[in-house]
Amino acid sequence: MKIKRNINTYGGLIALMVLVCFSCKKMISVPDPADTITTSKVFATDDQATSAMAGVYSQMINSGGGGNIYGSFACGYSTLRAGFSSDELIDISAGPNPISLFKEESSILWTTAYKAIYGANDVIEGISASTAPTLKDPVRIRLTAEAKFVRAFSYFYLVNFFGDVPLALTVDFNQTARMKRTPKPEVYVQIVKDLEDARAALGIDFSSSKINARIRPNKWAATALLARVYLFTGDYQNAAALAGEVISQTSLFQLKDDLNEVFLTNSTEAIWQLQQNDPTGTTGFATPEGYSFLHNISFTGEYRIRFSDELIQNFENHDKRKIDWTIRIIKNGKTLYSPYKYKKGFNEISSPLTEYYMVLRLAEQYLIRAEARALGGGDLRLAIDDLNVVRHRAGLDDLPATLSKAEVIAAIEKERRTELFGEWGHRWFDLKRTGRAHDVLSVLQRKQPWLGDEQFLYPIPEAEIRANNNLSQNPGY
Repeated sequence: MKIKRNINTYGGLIALMVLVCFSCKKMISVPDPADTITTSKVFATDDQATSAMAGVYSQMINSGGGGNIYGSFACGYSTLRAGFSSDELIDISAGPNPISLFKEESSILWTTAYKAIYGANDVIEGISASTAPTLKDPVRIRLTAEAKFVRAFSYFYLVNFFGDVPLALTVDFNQTARMKRTPKPEVYVQIVKDLEDARAALGIDFSSSKINARIRPNKWAATALLARVYLFTGDYQNAAALAGEVISQTSLFQLKDDLNEVFLTNSTEAIWQLQQNDPTGTTGFATPEGYSFLHNISFTGEYRIRFSDELIQNFENHDKRKIDWTIRIIKNGKTLYSPYKYKKGFNEISSPLTEYYMVLRLAEQYLIRAEARALGGGDLRLAIDDLNVVRHRAGLDDLPATLSKAEVIAAIEKERRTELFGEWGHRWFDLKRTGRAHDVLSVLQRKQPWLGDEQFLYPIPEAEIRANNNLSQNPGY
């Protein structure tokens, strides 16, 4: 599938009140509360509109409060669910890990992604409807672009978990309550449009954040996500070009030589991060993954959530990613590994905020460009050069320039697996989009009984189907 590029084309009380309208459990089917604050009041000033958008980010990253760290697709849940479904993570407390075991809670992915979409739509429509002279045009333009970016980001995860999904571009209950599922290619068309609009309107630096942090998307965040979208949809020329645009911004983005510095606040490798800040909640100042993985070391000294043997065997000798980004214990004579990209975990309530939650980072752009160059008929040596940039940072020898196309594709899969593990479900999505999921997963003993390739799409939540009989279920459920 190839999509043509469209050439022409945190908060305080106010943010909290805006978020009330999408705090219910069914985004698609729940009307606005009777006491929803009016558009003219919420979006009357620059500060109010900014707080409303900041509230959307806060909802995404801080949804793990109230004792549930796995509270949102953007708060660790995508990483865990996709990691368990693929050949990356194992939950040893669950015994065998068939894919179906980890899809019973797919409603969290669905509802929280739509909450983010609802919040983004609310900002877009509220700003458009506001006639307040105290809401200045530069702020209108920037926040609308940020909202379109968040909407595109959320839909990217929905289509990769569920396939066809309702394409809601408004908060109007009368339009969304009975929506049918929109075909995945059409959703991707809207994702591309939103990201192109965001690219055109957002700034080129990080000055939109009051603390000059990398916690609000700019042009390069939209460009990086669009490069990923083009790779996923087979537009390799645009994927390579846009990844190259991000890579070329050397004054902003550079790979960190020290792997222990990659996930720190405002790392030069960060293209976009989310700022977690929930000192009274479950995670405190820890990132979702930091809390999830480090907190789940049991009192017996065994990791409840750990890496699969297949992933560990994929690392080459002396790979610094295995050394610096995993934590190890020996249990019954066997070495077990768990993610250690984030160093802050349990009981980080009073600690300084030294790590933000990494969403988009530079290393992925090198891997996107390498794959797009290889699959798009480009010079294989250039694809190999991109791979070697990532490998060199990991302390590995360069790949030879004489590799065949098949060998380069295999090397890209391996590098994506060892570079992006434990981040946002990359391995699960990669296996599916490359057509490798069946061959890799169906032979694993812990995935038995194999219930068929229909498992590669998660089920639409039953509550949503009951509320809207225009929604159809994915095959196999």
